[in-house]
Amino acid sequence: MLLGLLVLVLIASAGTWAWYHFYGRFSVGTDDAYVNGNVVSISPLVTGTVISIGADDGDLVQQGQVLLKFDPNDAEVALQSAEANLARTVRQVRGLYSNVDGQKAQVVAQKAAVQKAQENFNRRKTLAASGAISQEELSHARDDLTAAQGSLNDALQRLNTSSALVDDTSVASHPDVQSAAAQLRQAYLENARTTLIAPVTGYVAKRTVQLGQRVQPGTALMAVIPLDQLWIDANFKETQLSEVRIGQAVEITSDLYGDDVKFSGTIDSLGAGTGSAFALLPAQNATGNWIKIVQRVPVRVVLNSEELSKHPLRIGLSTQVDVDLHDQSGPVLAQKPPQKPTLETNVYQQQLAQADALIQQLIEQNSAVAKTAQR
Repeated sequence: MLLGLLVLVLIASAGTWAWYHFYGRFSVGTDDAYVNGNVVSISPLVTGTVISIGADDGDLVQQGQVLLKFDPNDAEVALQSAEANLARTVRQVRGLYSNVDGQKAQVVAQKAAVQKAQENFNRRKTLAASGAISQEELSHARDDLTAAQGSLNDALQRLNTSSALVDDTSVASHPDVQSAAAQLRQAYLENARTTLIAPVTGYVAKRTVQLGQRVQPGTALMAVIPLDQLWIDANFKETQLSEVRIGQAVEITSDLYGDDVKFSGTIDSLGAGTGSAFALLPAQNATGNWIKIVQRVPVRVVLNSEELSKHPLRIGLSTQVDVDLHDQSGPVLAQKPPQKPTLETNVYQQQLAQADALIQQLIEQNSAVAKTAQR
């Protein structure tokens, strides 16, 4: 009896040793792990009254799809005023160039008048020396020359003043036109921002906005969550991290699907601090009531995208994470900065491009009107 019990104890001990030696010491796991992802908040940049809601919780929206519309009347009036201001400014600047051309012609005419007055004075000076004309007539010729030179100097001064307003510029690059264009660009963007669009493709969540609601800039109205860009935040005990490295293989089981569905992934990063260090109210360990508690460090695990598309997960779901520690070649901390943005969108660049196209169109149209009028 005792011999049989001893044999069982030996077999159990050997089995435990074998499990630890071949598997247990090469694996760490935790069930303090949850699905996380990007929650793209939709908030306005302008004040407005909601007149249309294009998507509700759970709806799939594509990047650039309309989510909300505000009453656009005030913004459209401001845009029309800015368009008129740019058109008027372009014509005024064209007038500055025309003034320069006209004053150049006046300078040429005044130079001719000075030359004529100089020749007339020279002739009378010769005649006065021989007594053919009186000194009074010579004095009149001198006065005419002085007046002509004064008119030339005045014309040159006006030309310099007008030229200073347009030197080294074209109509499109003139400061007045640039200022009016900036005002139009701002008015266009404010009008465009009365329509809120989806920055990314994803699913709508956390909709709080209601029809007819008056909202202020920065108010969170809803969120768009790209469910194809999820990861796992696994909170490991500090005593489990001695052999955890970036790039190690991870096996994930979710409570949603159970043991029938296994997800694979890799460790992407280890947190720069423990959860308690970044808590809203960090622990004050320098007090007399200190009790040592094993801390947990968040470890980010990247999921296999193909498996995620077959079995979608949601933010906040509970998971079981097991890390394979065999590969020790990876670093503990990231060795180089990111080479590209984690998440980005270009939907707002289109609005600015459309504004620039409108500005260019208005400048060309009003420049053409001015040129036609000159002909």
